[in-house]
Amino acid sequence: QVQLVESGGGLVQAGGSLRLSCAASGRTFSNSFIGWFRQAPGKEREFVAAISWAGGQTYYVDSVKGRFTISRDNAKNTVFLQMNSLKPEDTAVYSCGVRPYTYYTNKYFSESEYDYWGQGTQVTVSS
Repeated sequence: QVQLVESGGGLVQAGGSLRLSCAASGRTFSNSFIGWFRQAPGKEREFVAAISWAGGQTYYVDSVKGRFTISRDNAKNTVFLQMNSLKPEDTAVYSCGVRPYTYYTNKYFSESEYDYWGQGTQVTVSS
């Protein structure tokens, strides 16, 4: 079993920054694929970013490229999502998911690829 806990959300003005964290317990992120997704009110959950823990490759949805950065900290067993130049349309509940024992999946943008999820953290960007 894997338990994921997200943190770092909050209220920020447009143009501001936040750093989200996704910490794992129960097992390490080694050899896992980790993704960040978000869900705005009335909308479906959408892919934001993903990272291969073993290889470090990163993937982003076009709308956040150049603004968001996903990274990992081996020692802390934590994945981060640095979000800069935030826009009101970034407002959503952000959740991380993990697919263990996976170096790469070509469906990293699909939430069905991830086996475990955290409870999510709210990000609100005011205009």
